[in-house]
Amino acid sequence: MNRLVDATSPYLLQHADNPVDWWQWSDEAFAEAKRRDVPVLISVGYAACHWCHVMAHESFENAQVGALMNDNFVSIKVDREERPDVDAVYMTATQAMTGQGGWPMTVFATPDGTPFFCGTYFPRPNFIQLLESVATAWREQREAVLGQGAAVVEAIGGAQAVGGPTAPLDAPLLDAAAAKLASEYDATNGGFGGAPKFPPHMNLLFLLRHHQRTGDPTSLEITRHTAEAMARGGIYDQLAGGFARYSVDAHWTVPHFEKMLYDNALLLRVYTQLWRLTGDPLARRVARDTARFLADELHRPGQGFASALDADTEGVEGLTYAWTPTQLVEALGEEDGRFAADLFTVTDKGTFEHGMSVLRLARDVDDAAPEVRARWQQVVGQLLAARDTRPQPALDDKVVAAWNGLAITALAEFQQVAAGNVSPQDADANLMDGITIVADGAMRQAAEHLATVHLVDGRLRRVSRDGKVGEPAGVLEDYGCVAEAFCALHQLTGEGRWLTVAGELLDTALARFAAPGGAFYDTADDAERLVARPADPTDNATPSGRSALIAGLVAYSALTGETRYREAAEAALGTVAPIVGQHPRFTGYAAMVGEALLSGPYEIAVVTDDPAGDPLVTAARRHAPPGAVVVAGRPDQPGVPLLADRPLVEGRSAAYVCRGFVCQRPVTSVEELIAELG
Repeated sequence: MNRLVDATSPYLLQHADNPVDWWQWSDEAFAEAKRRDVPVLISVGYAACHWCHVMAHESFENAQVGALMNDNFVSIKVDREERPDVDAVYMTATQAMTGQGGWPMTVFATPDGTPFFCGTYFPRPNFIQLLESVATAWREQREAVLGQGAAVVEAIGGAQAVGGPTAPLDAPLLDAAAAKLASEYDATNGGFGGAPKFPPHMNLLFLLRHHQRTGDPTSLEITRHTAEAMARGGIYDQLAGGFARYSVDAHWTVPHFEKMLYDNALLLRVYTQLWRLTGDPLARRVARDTARFLADELHRPGQGFASALDADTEGVEGLTYAWTPTQLVEALGEEDGRFAADLFTVTDKGTFEHGMSVLRLARDVDDAAPEVRARWQQVVGQLLAARDTRPQPALDDKVVAAWNGLAITALAEFQQVAAGNVSPQDADANLMDGITIVADGAMRQAAEHLATVHLVDGRLRRVSRDGKVGEPAGVLEDYGCVAEAFCALHQLTGEGRWLTVAGELLDTALARFAAPGGAFYDTADDAERLVARPADPTDNATPSGRSALIAGLVAYSALTGETRYREAAEAALGTVAPIVGQHPRFTGYAAMVGEALLSGPYEIAVVTDDPAGDPLVTAARRHAPPGAVVVAGRPDQPGVPLLADRPLVEGRSAAYVCRGFVCQRPVTSVEELIAELG
């Protein structure tokens, strides 16, 4: 029976025609397992996952495998992006049992959902043997199977425990976290650790704020070097912009080609803030082109941003993106082909498979002579046109609330920085202006989509597709990321409605997700009951739900002056602080918010009749301290607390600067404002 045909998940739809009698995650599936007295096989993955595709082709499309699964199990297919709560629980079990995790994830469980054997990818012969062994064990060694399941559940409960030790996230702890990151830094290639190497976007955001607060040159250099290495490597799309999920090597050369919305949103913030703080032309270009990638490639008109571009094209990884010297000549002609091969490090030997190369930028072109930059851009345009004639990777077009929140926040920050750092005399002023217009429209449509489609009866839903909202309930990261996004949009637009909705989301999170000792669970108190209630405090591919919520609470408190939200943020940060000191690579977002609280955060209100062009607004945004909130508009603008009771000064625009709810006198000149922010 085809039970996946009505799914909202593109990943589930990819399996709709398998010979496996798949079920969606549901009470009915577990009831069927209980009725038949067979184990449950839970297969978890996502649409852009290369090895998920491999296991699907090898096993789930195979009639023999399908028959074994259908005869001996109730098989449930889960999209980890649609059900992060289910994924979190069973990933914890997989890691507890095997010492590692990843996708595809394969879990065997009892009819009540208790896992008793876990793994990841299995080649077909191994998978067939495993299916037969588990089925036999279930029939002949039931007590041992149940005993192992009980032990796994106990391990999950310990890993997801709340109410542990707390500590203030103070300056010495954040300084120590920055120092530990520096000690783990790859000074040769940038980033942290070896292969595979992931973009450390949240750590870089923390280090940028740490540099702002302390002046630490090492934190800035780590960020600058890593940002340049990634931007010149194969992990960055040298033609269309946008970053791949990770590099399979330690030096950013060959990517795992999937492009995820969350990576690109967080990296857009990194390059935008690096551009704001240093004026670096490479950071400016990459921020611009990443914003364009989000708006052109991932935005769904009238909706939000799609989740990902696939790692594979027609079952072949990298088919769209890799080149040989001969292909460059065919696309560009002999002379420009040689120029491109030299510039993008395309050799006869190749850096990828079958003599192909992934494009890397061999030299710094952002500061090159005008004629070199012009030739480079012409070559890029021609190669992109040629690449567009190739088969293209599939798009996972479901809209995930949390990831759209990350994208909205990133684009709002980009809009603010671009507005104050581009003059008509700039060489690419028209290009930048066009991109900001398109990006602004995409950002606002995404926000409207979240507010009108994903918000149902006051509660967030996790996903939507083709304008239709899905059933899965929003988890903590959805509430936190969307609330932070609406706070960012409030600052950009001066519209009170976004702040109002942000407050409603935060109130729901405080009421429904709270855990003992200031912590938070990842699922609501009325959510579906799983074998454990997840409460992961660590930042991994995306901010943890706890870190995301803390960020939203801090921004909202600064924008409204309501201290109870700040108090909740400080208490929650206290539950993460012990991890920050020991494992800063997995607490980057929390540390970033901690820097904002140490800084103040500053609350900057500019009363003006020209919020788009007033030099005070430009100066406030350019020189804002870590985590500062900036709002501009007419005095007493409805729905904007920071503009309340703050008049013009002798008919002139004025900036009101507060820090930790203590305010300075208003200033009317750019010089005075910069001095107050210094």
